[in-house]
Amino acid sequence: MVEGASVLPIVLDDLGFQAGGRVVISGLSARIDTPGITALIGPNGAGKSVCLRLIDGLLPLSSGRVVLGEGKSPIRRAFVFQKTAVIRASIAANVSLALTDAGFGRAARGARVARALGMVGLADRAREAAAHLSGGEMQRLAMARAIVAEPRLLLLDEPTASLDPAATEDIERLIRAMAEAGVKVLLVSHNLGQVARLASDVLVLANGRAVEHGPTERVLTDPAHPETVRFLNGELPWPRSAFVS
Repeated sequence: MVEGASVLPIVLDDLGFQAGGRVVISGLSARIDTPGITALIGPNGAGKSVCLRLIDGLLPLSSGRVVLGEGKSPIRRAFVFQKTAVIRASIAANVSLALTDAGFGRAARGARVARALGMVGLADRAREAAAHLSGGEMQRLAMARAIVAEPRLLLLDEPTASLDPAATEDIERLIRAMAEAGVKVLLVSHNLGQVARLASDVLVLANGRAVEHGPTERVLTDPAHPETVRFLNGELPWPRSAFVS
């Protein structure tokens, strides 16, 4: 179980963000109380990825505020992007980057990196060059960097968008494992089958605002907001058996 200050609730209070004179997020408010995995869905341009970056502090808010937990203690976070960037070094060295400012000695850092690589199935390749990894292996490296940081909050921006089914299954397994260990996960995904398999609740964004939030099965099968209905009507159907229990 991951220990540390609780990340819940996650409060998004009237968020606003502008870039190049264009309003991207405006008046976005939501409160996430549920543990496990929350999916952010919506049409292209809805502001999902930007919202994730505002929560993480990677982008500056134009207005509003983000409050994680009680807002009194820093919350350890990790961000996994759709495409993983690596340095010209070994797989182990790339994972170790996540511990640069953590104050661990060489032995402790090595032990943590080895454990993380073992969890993602890359332990036997630790000394290989990271640049030689396939797309799926790159995302497993990214997940190892997240694991080694021991975050309370994991933010995922389309982490399996360009992966084949087998690689997608590997990443989904790791996401579930982190959620089951007590990490709060925010997942941006256009794959509604994936959302149904993983998420306990869904936050729907449209036109830079949060328009609906609720349990995954209810939102995907009986949406309440017209924007949600329009978005879902443009997507392919998915089997009800895919839903999490």
